[in-house]
Amino acid sequence: MPAYTLTVNGERRTVEAAEDTPLLWVIRDLLNLTGTKYGCGAGLCRACTVHLDGEASFSCQIPIAAVGAKRVTTIEGLSPDRSHPLQQAWIEEDVPQCGYCQPGQIMSAAALLARTPAPSDDQIDDWMKTNLCRCGTYNRIRSAIQRAAAARADAKVGTRSDAHDEEPSHG
Repeated sequence: MPAYTLTVNGERRTVEAAEDTPLLWVIRDLLNLTGTKYGCGAGLCRACTVHLDGEASFSCQIPIAAVGAKRVTTIEGLSPDRSHPLQQAWIEEDVPQCGYCQPGQIMSAAALLARTPAPSDDQIDDWMKTNLCRCGTYNRIRSAIQRAAAARADAKVGTRSDAHDEEPSHG
């Protein structure tokens, strides 16, 4: 079997796998990162969502040979201690019921917030509509995304320096 060197959650890892092995199974079975879930195996439910170079991607549909030098981020790599604003918002909004789809939901939401830091309800609904939640917690998911966006905006305001009272240069 060929060997593939991947960057997963910032760490370079080498695995041996058949070239058509889905990334999902490499992540779960060979790297023992079980946060990424198998849902349908057909790219329809999005439970297996990870990021490839920051883009939400469906790991059940990506053969290991196609990953190349792209950086892979799983739910475990979003934050080592669950301190990411989305993870905190998910807890505060009590989003999960069964929890099975939630890693994919959070990874999709993270990709949305990277593109659109303050999304509207319509933007959230449009982006998240392909992530299926069998428990139907869609309203709580939307609320959690809004909460995380607000927390990120508040954190940015809190880190700005107000010590610059000079007039800006227009020249």
